[in-house]
Amino acid sequence: MESRRRVVSVVGMGGLGKTTLAKRLYNHNDVKNHFDCRAWIYVSKEFRRRDILQGIVTDVNALNRVEMEALEKLKEEDLLKKLHEFLEEQRYLVVLDDVWSMEVWDCLEKAFPSGKTGSKVMLTTRNKEVALHADGEGIPHEPRILTENESLQLFCKKAFHGINSLPRELNKLGKDMVMRCGGLPLAVVVLGGLLSRKSKSTEEWHRVFRNITWHLTKGQDRIAAILSLSYNDLPSHLKSCFLYLGLFPEDVSVQTKKLIHLWVAEGFLLQEGEETAEGVGEKCLNELIDRCMIQVGRLSSLGRVKTVRIHDLLRDLAISQGREEIFLEIHHGNKAEQSETISTKSRRHAIHSRYDRYIFLKKFAPHLRPLLFFNREYNVDVERKRMKIGFIEKKLNVIYKNFKLLRVLDMEGVRVVSLPDTIGSLIQLRYLGLRKTNLEEELPLSLGNLQNLQTLDLRYSCFLKRIPNVIWKMVHLRHLLLYTPFDSPESGHLRMDTLCNLQSLPYIEAGNWINNGGLANMTSLRQLGIDGLSREQVTSVISTMERLQDIQSLSLLLTEQEMFPILTGLSYCEHLQKLCFYGRIEKLPDPQEFPPNLIKLTLYNSELQRDSITKLERLPNLEMLVLGDGSYNWREMAFSSESFPKLEILKLHLLKELEDWIVEEKAMPKLKHLVINRCEKLKQIPDGLKLATTLKELEIVGMPVEFEYRLRTKDFFEFKHIPSIKSTTDMLAIGLGCHQNVGWPETQFG
Repeated sequence: MESRRRVVSVVGMGGLGKTTLAKRLYNHNDVKNHFDCRAWIYVSKEFRRRDILQGIVTDVNALNRVEMEALEKLKEEDLLKKLHEFLEEQRYLVVLDDVWSMEVWDCLEKAFPSGKTGSKVMLTTRNKEVALHADGEGIPHEPRILTENESLQLFCKKAFHGINSLPRELNKLGKDMVMRCGGLPLAVVVLGGLLSRKSKSTEEWHRVFRNITWHLTKGQDRIAAILSLSYNDLPSHLKSCFLYLGLFPEDVSVQTKKLIHLWVAEGFLLQEGEETAEGVGEKCLNELIDRCMIQVGRLSSLGRVKTVRIHDLLRDLAISQGREEIFLEIHHGNKAEQSETISTKSRRHAIHSRYDRYIFLKKFAPHLRPLLFFNREYNVDVERKRMKIGFIEKKLNVIYKNFKLLRVLDMEGVRVVSLPDTIGSLIQLRYLGLRKTNLEEELPLSLGNLQNLQTLDLRYSCFLKRIPNVIWKMVHLRHLLLYTPFDSPESGHLRMDTLCNLQSLPYIEAGNWINNGGLANMTSLRQLGIDGLSREQVTSVISTMERLQDIQSLSLLLTEQEMFPILTGLSYCEHLQKLCFYGRIEKLPDPQEFPPNLIKLTLYNSELQRDSITKLERLPNLEMLVLGDGSYNWREMAFSSESFPKLEILKLHLLKELEDWIVEEKAMPKLKHLVINRCEKLKQIPDGLKLATTLKELEIVGMPVEFEYRLRTKDFFEFKHIPSIKSTTDMLAIGLGCHQNVGWPETQFG
């Protein structure tokens, strides 16, 4: 194998499947096991070197919030140096997806040292010259188009949900349509997604075929014809949802919750019977995924879609169609104010530049409804004292003073340090996004004027100290998002008794609002997290749960000296799926007293009694269990036969007293993912897991070298059936000469 770092390139036209191929390699178990660290970065046309460097550092390191903030303060050259120094000691794989120009490589090359033997950088690009520029000795991989048979198989998989052949009556028609895709995977899957929603009749398929032919006669290329047809087939509300994605920057991962909240604020989604507008939004999202109009990005631990992406070509369609329908407009660069060709009737605007004077937006004021910022007003190298002058605020004042009909204002990441009182004049606002801003001290009291507000997002606004007691005026509020690690703004003093429409309150401090009708009136609540609870307040919260029939996620955090009372009032919560307790638990309830449909349970500092495991293992629907620091302080832990019948994910974090863990045969019959993190006295992986054929992924974090030495030697053949084993233990300390992430004999990836 070569000693220096090499660049592997995947080259081809849009829609050929370059990213899909790279992703399959990136996520292959052999590849995961081969490299010490990996990073995947979407580059796009309008890249910023700092964002790319920061993204790589974040991917290759598990950073906490304090470390992330320190990273933000680094100058760009220091960031590059830090990354270079880290990668020098690693066997790394970095994927740069969708590289458009040689300039990208020239800006980043210094960040990638030779590293350990076998380090790789992978590029995907449409330009072969870019690939050869990055590594003149390499031979770019150029995927071919699909054969007719491959196209048919892929089409059938999408159109018939896994069936590999066409029904006889649709055989010729199906083949004719697939041939129109020209072997391009994107066109094939989008066509398959379109037809998956249609009846399987020859009449319906003939109609689709005629439409494809019509688009081709209009001079569109094959892929554009298929994409246009798929868009035109969407119901009107789904068209709006799809076009909205055109506002987001190229190659960005979009958080699904945020996207749905934006859709709701825009009025695209209406409540259907007992289904909330957000529930309808989730169905719309899944339909766009099924139609292959958007792609799944990241999944949660329980398999729910957390982020989505949109392919470049589909984004181009959303933008061009959106402009044609006067649906959206995007502003780039410093000369946005000179854009005279833009229709003043366009309702939705996104700012993708960093230094614009926003006065040019005034001409759109009569029609402007949402305004989204995807810029960072200042490079983080600029001292914060420059921001305090109020330069950014002056630029933004034009918005607060003129856009009285604004429904959505999302300023995530904008380095604004204060909001003026005039923010209260935007009385039509449904969505106010202030996440990751530099807001200081307290928000203005005029915020209480925003009585139509549905979503207020203040997460990760690290300098904000206090929320004014005006939230109670926002009677239509559905999502109040306050959490900032280590230093969330004061919120326990808030009056909350009017918020009967509130669905999401993932973080709030305990306060008088609990007993003053605040919690009891939140009958629409789905997600609740309360910090700093006393024992009496917990009792009050639990007794109120019977009224909160729709609650799905509950997190309760005690003050340090307190202890949870006996938790017997949660069995009424039939929809409660996620439960998290931080604090000592006097006694766990019996299995029948837990929420009947509990899927995920997280415990920290619980100081569980020795017999607690016998209760937990009988929870019939539990799929994920996290036993965190201080949750279980006994020397032995035993999982009996046929225990945890549905458990798929088990995480053991900082169980400092645990020495012997016994797992009997047939325990955890569905276990897929096991994490053992800094359980310093644990001697070995239980023998009972040697027969766990369902186990796909094992993560070992910060364990003693003796533990891992046994895993790599004596127990090696007992656990070699596990496809992916990751470790962050420093094996050099015991002289094995193995790199950190590789648990098994070296796999060739050359």
